[in-house]
Amino acid sequence: MAFTLGAPCEYREEIRKSRFIALAAPVDSAEQALAFIEQHKDLAASHNCWAFKCGQQYRFSDDGEPGGTAGRPILAAIEGQDCDRVVVLVIRWYGGIQLGTGGLARAYGGSAAKCLQSGERVELVARVQARCHVPFAELARVKARLGDWQAQLESESFDAEGAELHLALPKQQLAVAAEQLANLGRGQIRLEWD
Repeated sequence: MAFTLGAPCEYREEIRKSRFIALAAPVDSAEQALAFIEQHKDLAASHNCWAFKCGQQYRFSDDGEPGGTAGRPILAAIEGQDCDRVVVLVIRWYGGIQLGTGGLARAYGGSAAKCLQSGERVELVARVQARCHVPFAELARVKARLGDWQAQLESESFDAEGAELHLALPKQQLAVAAEQLANLGRGQIRLEWD
């Protein structure tokens, strides 16, 4: 079971006079992750190391730290916390004491893990794409019920009779949603999926 974050979170720590700030946030794409990093990195800091995981896509950066001592441990923390669709940026201000490669890996990975543990975790649910045509008379009532089915409205298009709704629903909600839509529309609304 994979999780993402419900909201951005932050963790601060000092290790042998070096200050570390870990920032984590939920993301839906690599582009969102890179935008978060760009927006939150501190150019006055010694290092801005990061990692993100979004489905099968992942990347990481050591930003000048010895290879494998920052980005990879941050990614390992993301995976170790069963997280997906998450970006973590760990900012370090060097305090004058060398931490060594093992110490760096523990500091970056540990800060990332503690940041993720402090955040609000939200279970990621596999969703199925579905669609239905809803007459105007029933549209408000159908939209009000989407939350009951944990459905996300991905798009809608209108014609003379009503709206074509494109939804993403958890697989276990499909049968319930289909039955309730048929009842709401007195047999006129059919939920279809692949």
